Amino acid sequence: MSRVLDHLARLGRLGLEVFARLGQAHWLLFGILSGMRDLAMRPRRLVVEVHRIGVLSVLIVVVSGLFVGMVLALQGYYVLSQFGAAESLGIMVAASLVRELGPVVTALLVAGRAGSALTAEIGLMKATDQLSALQMMAVDPIKRILTPRFVGGLLSMPLLAAMFSAVGVLGGYLVGVGLLGIDGGAYWSQMQARIDLHEDIVNGLIKSLVFGVVVTWIALFQGYAATPTAEGVSRATTRTVVHSALAVLGLDFVLTALMFGG
Repeated sequence: MSRVLDHLARLGRLGLEVFARLGQAHWLLFGILSGMRDLAMRPRRLVVEVHRIGVLSVLIVVVSGLFVGMVLALQGYYVLSQFGAAESLGIMVAASLVRELGPVVTALLVAGRAGSALTAEIGLMKATDQLSALQMMAVDPIKRILTPRFVGGLLSMPLLAAMFSAVGVLGGYLVGVGLLGIDGGAYWSQMQARIDLHEDIVNGLIKSLVFGVVVTWIALFQGYAATPTAEGVSRATTRTVVHSALAVLGLDFVLTALMFGG
């Protein structure tokens, strides 16, 4: 009986810790959002963060998008050709990239490259008492440090996802037309006729915006709540990548069910 009570007590403590962390994360988000008005008066800080989060992630996003599009074309061609629908390869590549792979893979790449860097940076600032020094000077570290990075990640994610999808479509064209011999006019014309602005492109954009909020929020919270030691920052960086990946994949299912389930 005592063992059962011990297990229940541990489960209760774990639940309380989870809800406490969720409360802290939402409280931090409210503080970040309240600093957006001050950020509008200092746009240069936002430009710097967009460069650090977005521009420095362009290379890995573009290269990944190119190869994902090429692989999609190869796999899709051999499936479609069995049904005599190889000319529809452009539709399959574009729809897969714009609806799913573009937003999801881009979010995972940004979480691994920029999200982990944000967590490590904020965690080290906490460990070296830089955040405490700002508070001593009556400067809110959340509005000064975290808000520009949050907005920078929010703006960068849709742009990176669009680049991923565009380069992926080009990669599919290079393989489908240049390697497999599909007619180039059919590749582009059928894609243009069947890819819908609202159903495909706008919904993909909404996904990337949601993923941008979630990935950046997780990265900043893990850094801000990290234990101020080298080991604590290391664990927070790992949690950022893991939690971001799980959140993106879970939200992708929910958003897809809401957008395309009906």
